[in-house]
Amino acid sequence: MATIDIDRLKAVHRRTWATGDYAAVSDAITDQVAPLVLERGSVHAGQAVLDVATGTGNVALLAAQAGAVVTGIDLTPELLQTAGRRARALEVTVDWAEGDAEQLPYDDASFDRVFSAFGVQFAPRHEQVAAELARVCRPGGLLVLANWTPEGQVGDLFRIMGRFLPPPPAFASPPALWGSEQHVRGLLGEQFELTFERAAAALQFDSAEAYVAFMETSYGPTITARERLTDEGRWDACRRELVAMMEARNEAADGALRVAAEYLLVVGRRV
Repeated sequence: MATIDIDRLKAVHRRTWATGDYAAVSDAITDQVAPLVLERGSVHAGQAVLDVATGTGNVALLAAQAGAVVTGIDLTPELLQTAGRRARALEVTVDWAEGDAEQLPYDDASFDRVFSAFGVQFAPRHEQVAAELARVCRPGGLLVLANWTPEGQVGDLFRIMGRFLPPPPAFASPPALWGSEQHVRGLLGEQFELTFERAAAALQFDSAEAYVAFMETSYGPTITARERLTDEGRWDACRRELVAMMEARNEAADGALRVAAEYLLVVGRRV
């Protein structure tokens, strides 16, 4: 595996997540999940907390408001700029750092709590991410991850787009595998005592069409897919499948859209 190939992929990831309005997507989804992450992590004042792939800081900011000493790290500097503005508006302190989940720039056993909500699952090499999460978590500390499941709505979203896009490099594992209990046990079972629960984030829009319109203008991976497939004359076909998927998953009976986006909540105590 050539280092240059990994570097190129991560440069693509940075551009992808900097595209659009990730803060709007995170507010619509992660804000529902962040309180549960902190609850399962038993966060209280004075703890050292690391939020990996923090994005625009939804989990990190909530931990800071609880009085923890918080570090938020992300690969994409544009997202950290938004997170920093939010911290200043809330008058809380978070140490924001640009960095890679596969190579965390922290000493062993540096943190009491290590969190990630829909973040680390998008790093390409799962084994390296898992090793880093375990390395920086103190013995007796807690790891809490929220990961989209393969069977859920987001799993379907990426599966549909993946049929239209070139395959990822051989060294990049599918993000949705982090939503599989078996896969996570294989990655973290020797370092953590693990428990799992399944939950869902509520997606509420006027219609399936409105949801796809929001995602194709706000969510980096969908924007990137739209731009490429539009050039190839195939975006309309992909888009129709996305709308149909959301309509098939719709639980609302009033003409609007209400879809439960399933995720796996992973809680691990470091041994």
